[in-house]
Amino acid sequence: MSLVCSISNEVPEHPVVSPRSGAIFERRLIEKYIVENECDPINGEHLKAEELIEIKTPPIVRPKPPSATSIPATLKMMQDEWDALMLHAFTQRQQLQTARQELSHALYQHDAACRVIARLNKEVAAAREALATLKPQTGMASIQSAMPQPSIASEAGGMATQPIEQAGMSAEVIQKLQDKATVLTQERKKKGRTVPEELVSAEKIRGFLTLASHPGLHSASVPGILALDINHSDQSKILTGGNDKNATVFNKDTEQIVAILKGHTKKVTKVIFHPEDDTVITASPDACIRIWNVGTSQTQLLLRCHDGPVTGLSLHPTGDYVLSTSSDKHWAFSDIRTGRLLTKVPDTADIGLTTAQFHPDGLIFGTGTEDSQVKIWDLKEQSNVANFPGHTGPITAISFSENGYYLATAADDACIKLWDLRKLKNFKTITLDEGYEVKDLCFDQSGTYLAIAGTDIRVYLCKQWQELKVFNDHTALATGVRFGKHAQYLASTSMDRTLKLYGIE
Repeated sequence: MSLVCSISNEVPEHPVVSPRSGAIFERRLIEKYIVENECDPINGEHLKAEELIEIKTPPIVRPKPPSATSIPATLKMMQDEWDALMLHAFTQRQQLQTARQELSHALYQHDAACRVIARLNKEVAAAREALATLKPQTGMASIQSAMPQPSIASEAGGMATQPIEQAGMSAEVIQKLQDKATVLTQERKKKGRTVPEELVSAEKIRGFLTLASHPGLHSASVPGILALDINHSDQSKILTGGNDKNATVFNKDTEQIVAILKGHTKKVTKVIFHPEDDTVITASPDACIRIWNVGTSQTQLLLRCHDGPVTGLSLHPTGDYVLSTSSDKHWAFSDIRTGRLLTKVPDTADIGLTTAQFHPDGLIFGTGTEDSQVKIWDLKEQSNVANFPGHTGPITAISFSENGYYLATAADDACIKLWDLRKLKNFKTITLDEGYEVKDLCFDQSGTYLAIAGTDIRVYLCKQWQELKVFNDHTALATGVRFGKHAQYLASTSMDRTLKLYGIE
């Protein structure tokens, strides 16, 4: 409302004149304005309340003209006020539209800047990785070998690479392996033949249903999940490796992706969740093994201990070492804390290796070969101590039972063979349907159940080797299967790009 009194309207009750602008105001309103602004509202000149000139007028009351007292006149006045209000609203809408356009342009510029920054960060990371993994020139080899190995923090991008030279299996390392094996053997003897009370019964497993299916963990443009593992300390977290060159950490309880691990230049075929640390290990046909920090989604260590695709990966029970196999016909044993390659041993028959798995005690391990052989190795002696022939075709998966007595193996021959490690013989063969492909095997933590992933998902009851359940929910080849703690649930992955969870409804 304007402070200036219109001449055509009635004179205000207490009119005053401003000596600065000569305009007439109502005293109450102008004094409030002067208190707040100390100036004339018309021309902005400095003005004090004492300077106002009071107008002496006779107490004349000017009635409203007759035209303003009729209903049509009142309606016209209301119509005028409505028109003014609409014009004001239109002006505000125009200003709002202008502000929206300016904001949209600013957001577009911000998004473009973020994309440029992300691309530059990626290029910088790739350059740092290439610089960190450069092999030393011949003239510098002796100097570099004499220098101490850099720590993880000192490497560009927070990465470090293992030395090409083998550090060797020192007496300290061998003693550490032996001590851990002794502890694990004693624990297994204490458990004896008892089954954990929390273990899900065979009858309940027969009643397992598909509880969830998650197709959004990996890229749809390069479909397929190739590897699976479950965090033993936090059963809600699941790790997958995909055809899209990424590994993904997923929380099944919140149904949220925790981390996406990007760095491999080829598909991720093997994944391991560290049981104690917030760390995962991945392997790929790009001949690299990466140790990741889940919290930062960054590579902590980059191991280049093979000259060919890495085909097998297994974490030692100590949690400090990793076993790897490759089509380069070697198996390697590396320290994941320091990145050192401790030993690298060629296959006895000079054949490419396809898979690897540590025995629960950690002193022996098994490998599969491209010529259908299953070999048992002594880690301390680095020697082949037993062979299990009988399969035809490359070995696709092996798994040791938690009790340490049994070994399950699979190959491209549509059957599962069970081996007694005490008698070194095959005591059971599970023949599957003709053309059945087996991609993964897994015993539960109690050694009571065996799960198979391939053409479908199957669960068997050990000792009786009775088929308990078959899941046909995947629309493509299943590539991984794992039991949750006490077999409370079962997880599987497939080339159909989905992670499926099974359990009691």
